[in-house]
Amino acid sequence: MDHAQELSVKQLIAVVEAAAELLERFKGPINRLNVYPVPDGDTGSNLSLTFQSVLHEIRSSDENSVDLKACVGAISKGALMGARGNSGVIFSQIVRGFAEGIKYAADSESSFFRGIALGIERGSELADKAVLKPVEGTILTVARQTASMAKSLPEDDPLASVYRLRSGAVEALLNTPRLLPILAEANVVDAGGAGFVLFVDAIAMVLDPDYQDWERTWLETSGEAGGELTGTLAEQGSQFGDVSDLKYEVMYLLEATDAAIEGFREVWAGIGDSIVVVGQNGLWNCHIHTDDIGASIEAGIEAGRPRNIRVTDLSEQVSEERWVVAAHGSGAPDPHGVSDEGSVTAVIAVANGEGIGRIFRSMGVNRIVMGGQSMNPSTADLAMALDELEANEVIILPNNPNIIPVAQLAAELSSRKVLVLPTSSVIEGFAALMEFDPAAEISENVETMVRSVEKVVAGEVTRAVRSSKWAEGRIAKGDFIGIGKEGILAVESSLVEASKRLLDVIIFPTAEIVTMIEGEGSTQGATRELTEWIAAKWPHLEVEIHHGGQPLYPFLFGVE
Repeated sequence: MDHAQELSVKQLIAVVEAAAELLERFKGPINRLNVYPVPDGDTGSNLSLTFQSVLHEIRSSDENSVDLKACVGAISKGALMGARGNSGVIFSQIVRGFAEGIKYAADSESSFFRGIALGIERGSELADKAVLKPVEGTILTVARQTASMAKSLPEDDPLASVYRLRSGAVEALLNTPRLLPILAEANVVDAGGAGFVLFVDAIAMVLDPDYQDWERTWLETSGEAGGELTGTLAEQGSQFGDVSDLKYEVMYLLEATDAAIEGFREVWAGIGDSIVVVGQNGLWNCHIHTDDIGASIEAGIEAGRPRNIRVTDLSEQVSEERWVVAAHGSGAPDPHGVSDEGSVTAVIAVANGEGIGRIFRSMGVNRIVMGGQSMNPSTADLAMALDELEANEVIILPNNPNIIPVAQLAAELSSRKVLVLPTSSVIEGFAALMEFDPAAEISENVETMVRSVEKVVAGEVTRAVRSSKWAEGRIAKGDFIGIGKEGILAVESSLVEASKRLLDVIIFPTAEIVTMIEGEGSTQGATRELTEWIAAKWPHLEVEIHHGGQPLYPFLFGVE
């Protein structure tokens, strides 16, 4: 390899490393901001995770750090396989195109800045092709305008040119609210576009040995709509239009031919929005916002073989994401759980709150995977937990219906004997663990754990994020909703009254114990009022109270 290619591969990797560092540093401010009534505020985390995947793939082989072709291939694969959310999928194409541009310039003995200009242009083209219904005022616009500017900048002064490029990217970002009214109404700029500006910052960091950080006022927000735009950052529920009525985000990798993908896109166009489909060599990363989970997955089955399926309830994503993203920090439950050394059977549980994680650990869970109703863990997350265990037989407790399919896929891919106990709630997970015996065979454990789950009636209280209807009438936005396996069982304007109505339904005559798991939104007063009410109405019942810390659900109830 000649000197130019050697220098290019080092600089290319340096840009990816700098971008990963910036996106990790600023993911918090990005995640905390939101535009749409349906929360989907995880752009920062998605972009950071996407770039971490790229870095992991680059570092997986020594060849990638010395051979430019191998490095570009690793970047493309890492971006495709690790992309999270629509913003991450779009950015996977931008970084893939950027890498291809750097290689083209090196192969033709052009300057590195020429490669930057070609790479941004190529990345913008690939991103535009990936989106079924592009809308101006998004990351696509920012990338396209930056690419247009890059073509006219001189190559003989790369330092001056890259800072002009950065200024142009910021200008395009600050113009996004003028192109997309919902951004103007919320007094924010496009979140994905802001991530793209950080990517241009990373290029400047590599080209300028004396690089000094600058203020990024567009990362700040007053949180008030309608004021003068000061330059702020927020995630959109969809990057491509108002989809506030669409409830679920569905993502998966799809093994399919190019010919099958065309029909697949057409099917998806009729069932959702925010559609992004990208891929190469028979593997596609697919993303959609939809109300029809089944149809979106069935379309993949008809086209090829979907895997790593992730389903997220958009109405619950933001609150829960705060805990999951911070899960490995101080105060979070230990992700490693209890050692399974010497165990015949080990157990993995998915947890969505600090206290819940501690309870699982105290009940003998060997690995705790962070996630829940939204922020569903990936197949890779569960596979990693499986790989860390010593036992040859493992039980997975998904504790949420959205996570069961991913858990089953992880079980199929594992070389161990893995069974998924399809627990649909944390309460059912607790009940199952009451009968878990690490010294027993997996078949014996599953049999007793299933019987234990069948004895429990679970319920939960959350809050309506929009107006709706149920069997008994209207649901107003902000009402408290009591939910059981049969669906909505209670609707009241106060947390305590909704909890009482729910308990009235799920407490059965032969019940002996009521378990209450306090989450975010609960209060000591509410807990005390409920326990006194239960004691007066069912004096024979024993009440157990635990602090779970789960987001979105002030109370989880279990009756057994």
